This record gives sequence, C-alpha cells and structure tokens, in this order.
Amino acid sequence: MTFPANWQTRRARFSFSRRDVRGADAPLASATKDGVSLRSDLDFAVWNPDSNVSNYKLVEPDDFVIGLRSFQHGISHSAVRGVVSPAYTVLRSAGDLDPRFFKHYFRSSLLISHLANITQGIRQGQAIDIEAFQNLPMPVPPLEEQRRIADFLDAETARIDQISQLRERQRRLLEARRWSHFQAELDRAQADAIPLRRVIRSVIDGPFGSAFSSDDYVDEGAAVVRLGNIGFAEYKGGDQARIPTTLFERFRYHEVGAGDVLIAGLGDSRNHAGRACVAPDLGAAIVKGKCFRARVEKDVADADFIALLLSSPVGASAIEGRGSTRSMINLEIVKSALLPIPPLARQRQLVSEHRKSWLHTKATMSACDRQLATLAERRQALITAAVTGQFDVSTASGRGVTE
Repeated sequence: MTFPANWQTRRARFSFSRRDVRGADAPLASATKDGVSLRSDLDFAVWNPDSNVSNYKLVEPDDFVIGLRSFQHGISHSAVRGVVSPAYTVLRSAGDLDPRFFKHYFRSSLLISHLANITQGIRQGQAIDIEAFQNLPMPVPPLEEQRRIADFLDAETARIDQISQLRERQRRLLEARRWSHFQAELDRAQADAIPLRRVIRSVIDGPFGSAFSSDDYVDEGAAVVRLGNIGFAEYKGGDQARIPTTLFERFRYHEVGAGDVLIAGLGDSRNHAGRACVAPDLGAAIVKGKCFRARVEKDVADADFIALLLSSPVGASAIEGRGSTRSMINLEIVKSALLPIPPLARQRQLVSEHRKSWLHTKATMSACDRQLATLAERRQALITAAVTGQFDVSTASGRGVTE
C-alpha cells in the first residue's frame, strides 16, 4: 500500500521496543479484542488465585500487547497497569509516536492481514512470529498528523460504539422478552414442580473426552453432537462434526435419534449448563462428552417443551438449585432438577404459543444482528482508511467512507 508522500515508513523494530519486566506487584491483566483489561473486570471462570505469577510480564498504560489471538483481532492497547502471561509480548512505542494513533492502526484490516501472514503453528497453537513482526513496515505520519487522526478516530469510533451498544442492549431486551413471555404463560399453567426423572425414560452422557479427538473428524460419517450444537431450544448444525462409521459403531450406546432431548453439561456466562434442544434427524449420530441425551416418556412429556423449559431461566434456576454451578452439571443434577411440568396438552400449547411469539422476536433480533455487523464493518473501514492516509481527517467527517 502507498502512504501519503509526507509520511515515513519504518520497520516495527525501530518504532517499538520489547519490554520484559517480571515480578512486578500489579493485578492480573489479559489481552482481549477490546484491549488490555484487568482480569477483575473480565468474566474469567477459571483462574487459580494461588498460581505463581512471579514470571508474568508488566504492562503499563499505552503499552501494546501481542497476545495469543492477535493474528485474528490485532494488537491490544493497554489503558491499565497489570501483569500479563509470559506467553505475551509487551511493546513500548518510541518517543516520536502517539500511542493513540497506533492503538487504531494495530486494529486496522491492513495490520491484521500482515499478522495473518506471519503466524506460526496450526489450529490452537498458532502464534505470531515476533521476529517477523519486527520487520513489518509501519506508516509513521508526522506527529501532529498522528494526533489529528487519533482525535478523529477516538471521536468517530466512540460514536459508532455508542450506537452498537444501544443495538446490543435492544437485542438483550428482546431475548429477555422471549423468556418473560414464556415464564408468564408457564405461571398461568400452575403446574407442580416435580423431578425431571419422572418424565424421562432414559438419560446418558457422551463417551469420555479422550475416547476420540478432533483428529478423528471426517467430512462424511456419523454426526457428533457437541456443546456448540446445543442452543437455547434450537439445534445449531452449522458446525457439524463427524466421525467414521467404524468409530460410531464403537459408541452406539451414546446414540442420538430424532426427537431426543440434547442437554449441555457445560456452560459459561452467556450459556447456562442445562440448556437443551431437540435433535433433528441427523442420521447416525452420538453425543460427545459433557453432552447428555434424554428420551422423554411420550405419554406425559413433550420433548420440545422439556427443551424449552431447560433452556429458560426457570430451567437454569432449577439446575442451580440442585447445588450445581452455571458452568458444569452431571446426570444426577439433570435427573433431580425440580421443574414445573403441566399436563401434556398444556405443554404442547405452550410450545405452540412460544413458537409464534419467538418467530417475531427472532426476526427483530436478526435485524439487530445485521445492523451490528454493518456498524462493525464501517468501524473497521473507517479506521483503515484513516490510518493509511486514504482521506484527510481534518476535513473528513467519516461519513461516506466505504471498504
């Protein structure tokens, strides 16, 4: 790419120095797609506070961090003082650079494309080649122009982010409305809470995790139901794993049939353990470890209702009420969960009413998703155009910038 004539081009090693200060007394931090944040401000479900962090690297405000996923989302700017994993690389900019300009440049599509070309390893082991990074050419506008671009982008991206936050809030409210409507109808049914085991014929979990791995997956073969396939009363088949039929035959005990209830044994901050959906016709299929397959007693329970109930806040509360956490459950917790289960005819009526309501709500949520995607694309295009000198920010409003 050609930059404006009054801009310099300088290799990264001459603009950024590597910092390696260890053993500092500072809180834990981590590099995310939104920048470097303190762990206390993030939702970290797994961390042992007694872990030895004496080897962790100090990062300070206006430092930059190359993390494990930087080749996907760019290099993270820090606004905090903390210590980060020794696997990270910490950078400090030279004195003639405005860190705010590079905060944006390091998230531009241009830089991310460069990073994608200098990664090492495969799959989860991918990492940026730091020596190759140091040889990357970086645009260096005059300092005053760096500041103008940074001021412009700070203001424009903040405006876009504010609109995005409003759309995300709208989406959350729509999601909440989905369940509040279901809760209201369920309350009107006035059903007694009973253990789930009284309406299911059988429930099993998947084979132990080491029974097979992703290396065993093939393009054609028996389907493997994984956690990512189990949505909130919805089967997500977009990333359908498969194993050879010969391997499937070894694990037929864990077989899944159309109409079975699939229950997630693991959860996180957004997806509670115990959420469920009904299996479509997958042909030959099994559940993987930490996924459960349940079959209902068809004369007293409707599979779609059970999946809906377990996916709702009512189901989440019932699962937690059995002494579990939102992150992990076992078969006994599932079977002993106390849930309000009305007569079969009323179950089917509730499912039908929910589907009609959810279709409308889901369409509105999809519109929000499209708007969020457009805003993200515009934000990225705006950043890339500004930090590469494609327009003069002193006169540009940012409106009308396209990819």
